[in-house]
Amino acid sequence: MPQTQSQSSLPFEAAHAAADAAAHTLAGRALPAEAGVWDELRDAEQQLRAPWLRFAQSLPPPPAALDVATDLDRRVAQVAQRIRLDGVTHNVFSGNPDPGASSRPWSLELLPLLIEPADWARIEAGVVQRAELLQRMLADLYGPQRLLHEGLLPPALLLRHPGWLRPMIGVEPPSGMRLFIVAFDLARGPDGRWWQVAQRTQGPSGLGYVLHNRLVIARQFPEAFRDLRVQHIASSYRRLLDTLEAAAREVAGSHGDGRTPRVVLLTPGPYSETYFEHAYLARYLGLPLVEGGDLTVRGERVFLKTVEGLEPVHGVLRRLDDDWCDPLELRSDSALGVPGLLLAARAGTVVMANALGSAFLESPALQGFMPGIALRLTGEPLQLPSLPTWWCGEAAAWADAREQLADKIVRSTFPGNGRTSQVRERDDAAIEDDPDAWTLQGRLRFSRAPIWGEGAIGPRPAMVRVYAIADGGGRWHVLPGGMTRVARREDGSVSMQRGGTSLDTWVLTDGPVDTFSMLPQRLQVDDIAQRRRPVSSRTGENLFWLGRYTERTEQLVRLARATLSLIDADNDAPPVVLQALSALAVKVGLAPDGVPTLVQSATLFERAVLAGLSNLEPAKGATSIAYNLAALDRTTMALRERLSSEHWGLIRSMREAFALALQTEGDELPTLPVVLPALDRLALQLAAVTGAQTDRMTRDHGWRLLTVGRLLERLIGVATRLQAFVDAQALASVAGIELLLELFDSVITFRARYQRHEDLLALADLLVLDSANPRAFAGVLRRLRTEIGKLPGDPETLQRLLAMLPAEGAGLTLESLRGADDAAIAQALRSLSATLARRASALADRVGERYFTLAHGSDQRV
Repeated sequence: MPQTQSQSSLPFEAAHAAADAAAHTLAGRALPAEAGVWDELRDAEQQLRAPWLRFAQSLPPPPAALDVATDLDRRVAQVAQRIRLDGVTHNVFSGNPDPGASSRPWSLELLPLLIEPADWARIEAGVVQRAELLQRMLADLYGPQRLLHEGLLPPALLLRHPGWLRPMIGVEPPSGMRLFIVAFDLARGPDGRWWQVAQRTQGPSGLGYVLHNRLVIARQFPEAFRDLRVQHIASSYRRLLDTLEAAAREVAGSHGDGRTPRVVLLTPGPYSETYFEHAYLARYLGLPLVEGGDLTVRGERVFLKTVEGLEPVHGVLRRLDDDWCDPLELRSDSALGVPGLLLAARAGTVVMANALGSAFLESPALQGFMPGIALRLTGEPLQLPSLPTWWCGEAAAWADAREQLADKIVRSTFPGNGRTSQVRERDDAAIEDDPDAWTLQGRLRFSRAPIWGEGAIGPRPAMVRVYAIADGGGRWHVLPGGMTRVARREDGSVSMQRGGTSLDTWVLTDGPVDTFSMLPQRLQVDDIAQRRRPVSSRTGENLFWLGRYTERTEQLVRLARATLSLIDADNDAPPVVLQALSALAVKVGLAPDGVPTLVQSATLFERAVLAGLSNLEPAKGATSIAYNLAALDRTTMALRERLSSEHWGLIRSMREAFALALQTEGDELPTLPVVLPALDRLALQLAAVTGAQTDRMTRDHGWRLLTVGRLLERLIGVATRLQAFVDAQALASVAGIELLLELFDSVITFRARYQRHEDLLALADLLVLDSANPRAFAGVLRRLRTEIGKLPGDPETLQRLLAMLPAEGAGLTLESLRGADDAAIAQALRSLSATLARRASALADRVGERYFTLAHGSDQRV
């Protein structure tokens, strides 16, 4: 019995020792926070605070042969790997259109920020109060304007702010709601109290990152997440969607569209710094992700341009700032907005979340007037204090603060080049010249969050963005968590653009944990019928070009491998074959115009091809493999909400790997021993991409357009290649036939079927007439006719598209070649190749007119 007791106590003792080791590591490896700030990790006696002690006690023992510090370092690497695999990015484009050079991985730290129940209760109450206050302020300032008449808000803060939209005065939005979601940036001061630093009302960003941060970090510490009773966040996302859909349903019903509303998420597009989260959030909420060009206003109503025509939109969850939303009434230079959107908003035919005209609430100057406004509109003092604020437009405020600027931050009252007010250098003369334009705020030394890295904890200034979400019944709810950002240094702002990083935010609870799932109530048959996701014209066009760029790049890689391998081979190819390859390489953009042919100088031609492989800009008519990979990358970037992370990541990684493989020092060219293996790897990766497009995508209209794009590009490519070899009379030689078979990826089939019969008739049978060969003319045309026939549209429209192709087969029959000699067969192949290449190009244009520009057959569907 004693032996049994001893053995049974071993697991407990081991777990207790592991907990002690974890607590000792967290406390002992933490660098001391400077004096005068709140340390989120340790108390004044340098002991772990209660929640962090519980966190340490919940950590499982590290794997064998690892200590706690090494295990945490391992987890940091896992987080970074997860970010890379999921393709989570934060873009800083600075006008650079190249996504490869301008996007960077999202920065996420391992340790979360822990907020205890009592702290969260105070935050929640203060945020709910402020969200309700902002809702009432908007209703007043676009309505009776009592705040102005009673002197509670200076008119200059409203009238001079570009975010206060005069066209929206007197407009009552559908359901009466102007704000659906509001974000507040909070920070903890040295005394442990939470302060509001800023508020965001236009299109608060970060919800997608909050969700992904939670998924990643909760998986790193599942035991601690459970034992600390961390509140879940899914119900907040469900509430946002339900509230918006309920308001949109009223609009749909009042305009005869039935009970099923259509809500979209409006994004500025792939060059928005937070585009990843727009795509991620749209996918999570099940909303179409649209850009301004996807929408149009007809008769005071908003419609989505889809490949099936125009479909009504009843609600817009926007991530596009106010001034960019409508080039007709706001910024005329905006290419991101929807002409006429303000007209539709005034008419009440679309729900805007948030309503247009809330941007002025983000001005820091308002914080100095909020206490008085709160008492007037709610009858209660503010529960969550703002930073001390002096608007310089008030002479008394400026006189009071001007001699004490050293401990204050100077901010612009109105937005400058960015969406919000900016921190500025002290300039007394500028303030004197235009005092209304400047606001002073007291400095707050933010609390220090623990950041684990390289075996130690470094304390960094932290700010938490929390989100209040309306429920449609006049109540507000706060998402139990948020996006915590930490700065590299204390400079009055915490910004991801300035090298900041993010933490998951854990709100602990003493009560029950909300286990709500995003899955709503049981769907009905009518709901299922309405759940088909529309394919916008822009999405359809991007998918169409995704197919074309994939096929084009694959054909270029195959041609480059064949050309460089032939140059590297010991045996000499006939001049006619070299001439065919030279002409083909120039025609498809592998080599520039004017380069000496392989017959004239194989060395110069080889150097031209090698030099052009990695060029990102078209040079002298050449379009390199790298250029097409970049185009493929840009296209997938615009399709983030539709492609899996594996699909998108594979395209990004193959582009980066190819560029890395071809890197050289100075003006040196890559060598064939380096280039040929790189092309081989790229060919395998492209095969994987094609497989993902063929076998791992839903067969909706978007996929069909992708397939049509790939098949049209294939038909143009194979026709161009056959025509080039016939024109150069290269098919009179065995070497020419073998090379063409390689370009058609048909060598094995040809050898199995015809053995050593290298004649033109056999070649025509396999590469032109065989409908079972996926790269033969007949095989490509058979699939094209099938997929085009399934595109949306009336029979007459589809028949006009199909009429541009041969009615059956390849437009040439084996019987028509009976008795023909090689010259006659070559002439027939030359004529057919030229005709099909020309018709395929024209058909691609017609598809674009019909489905992307809606120039033809764009019947309105309402």
